[in-house]
Amino acid sequence: MKSLNWTPLTELPDALGESPFWHPQEAALYWIDIPGRALRRADAATGAHQRWSLPSEPGCIGPVAGGGLLLALREGLFRARRLGAALERLVAAPYDPATTRFNDGRADAEGRLWVGTIYEPRDKPEAALYCFDPRGTPGLTRRAGGATTGNGLAFSPDERTLYWSDTPDHVIRAWDLEPLTGTLTRPREFHRFAPKPAGWSPSGDPARDTACYGGRPDGAAVDAEGHYWVAMFEGGRLLRLAPDGRVVADWPLPVRCPTMPCFGGEDLRTLYLTTARQGRSAAELAACPLSGHVLWTRVEVPGLPVNFCADPGPRAAPVPAHALSSGLADGSSEGPLPGRSAHPLRGE
Repeated sequence: MKSLNWTPLTELPDALGESPFWHPQEAALYWIDIPGRALRRADAATGAHQRWSLPSEPGCIGPVAGGGLLLALREGLFRARRLGAALERLVAAPYDPATTRFNDGRADAEGRLWVGTIYEPRDKPEAALYCFDPRGTPGLTRRAGGATTGNGLAFSPDERTLYWSDTPDHVIRAWDLEPLTGTLTRPREFHRFAPKPAGWSPSGDPARDTACYGGRPDGAAVDAEGHYWVAMFEGGRLLRLAPDGRVVADWPLPVRCPTMPCFGGEDLRTLYLTTARQGRSAAELAACPLSGHVLWTRVEVPGLPVNFCADPGPRAAPVPAHALSSGLADGSSEGPLPGRSAHPLRGE
């Protein structure tokens, strides 16, 4: 495949951007800044950007079929019926929020939300994968475990394979998925990457760092041909893996820490990529000034459209302590990057 040329989407960077999705009805990109405790949105027609503060760290977000968003926050799953509305609690977190929080996740074609966790002490594999069915019995069902940082949740085009990675273990796993019931069977390794070399730390030289360490699997997306695209955190690269687990494309990036790709635009051939800058050295940020920005490029193969979470109906209870407050840092919205309007999304 051809080389990729990346352009920043926003002027304001994130500390650690994650969970991007393209909303086809709004022609807009949504994503989160986890440590920044923020929800962000970019409008394709106007190029304007908005930011809403959140009460705690978000792990992932997704659109709801009945309108609004479903948000996985540290304390549980919440719904916002519209931007600016109060958060409504759907279900409490099934873990101790002092040590664990929700992380990467997305809905399947049946409208169930699959969401993993991160065990923050990182000294034992206490993270798990949960499934939430908004139409069924209230609560979360534990589907898998044995991880430290659950990441890379994605589905094959026929929804019969579920992918889930453990970032510190440098492994992506796969299961057979029964779409109607959500049952997982036949767990296996999809791809295992070389571990971080003992004593390795980034030098600030991108070429040298990538030659020494290829990174570990973070967020992912699947394209229409069933290939798995994964951001390699600290590896400064984006990989495309075939359905049999082979790496078939490897693109260098202008950042050291990509976090998650997402397909968008009318033709789903605009690839967005969230990135991180939190905790990175001054030398690295000087060498990679786009760190923390959402980047975009055009690709040859379209991706899969976002799945909407099923409408949970009236089960949610309002949480009056916090609402999604509009504006940058509770102020004004952010406009397009200086010198240009909305980014191109409809053709080359």
